[in-house]
Amino acid sequence: MSLVSTLLDIIYPRSCAACGNTVGDGQGYVCWDCESRFDVISMPFCSVCGDPVEGLVEHQYLCSYCQRVRPYFEAARSAVRYRGSVRVVMHSLKYKKRTFLVRDLLPFLSACVRTHYSMICFDGVTFVPLYPRKERERTFNQARLLAGKLSRELELPFLHDCLKRTRYTETQTDLDAKQRRANVHGAFAVQNRKWLDGRTVLLVDDVMTTGATVNECSKVLKEAGAAGVFVVTVARG
Repeated sequence: MSLVSTLLDIIYPRSCAACGNTVGDGQGYVCWDCESRFDVISMPFCSVCGDPVEGLVEHQYLCSYCQRVRPYFEAARSAVRYRGSVRVVMHSLKYKKRTFLVRDLLPFLSACVRTHYSMICFDGVTFVPLYPRKERERTFNQARLLAGKLSRELELPFLHDCLKRTRYTETQTDLDAKQRRANVHGAFAVQNRKWLDGRTVLLVDDVMTTGATVNECSKVLKEAGAAGVFVVTVARG
């Protein structure tokens, strides 16, 4: 930590984005207590979409939805469950514009990729885009920020102009799974088709719930010639 940072911490102590308590030296903006309560996802979970399952499963598990309808992505994995202190932190990032929290979430995202995709050779990292008007209103896209930092962490090309959202969509928050799929159907398009041909892409988003959004993005990426699409998100709802 630099001398300037140390002095600023003395004058203006940082508070935890989750609980509000003072953050100790050497930490970001989430205290050790809150970070220790992040519910890291581990086995068992669906081998395709990564949806965790409770109980003991001693074989490769495929959830009922992935059995019925195979997603367009090869696999999806999330670092932590979207609840408790994680939910508070991510809500603060997304709706209170505390973009510096990306630095606190990045280690979990990076560890998730290194743990679950260590054998995959990615050609680039992209993200789920916002509709231009919505991004102007919010002033940023948290998925873009996460993907940009992750690409540097992994030393991979950042595909900042790969996907675009072609129409405005309502928030997915209050929709059921069927409504979510209908809401994002046909809402994305690929901008750089030539580059994608035969490439393997890491698709980043902040939270995955039913997977409707990342699946629709994966669909257009595969239709544009991508050889494989793997999804990673910070949290799983």
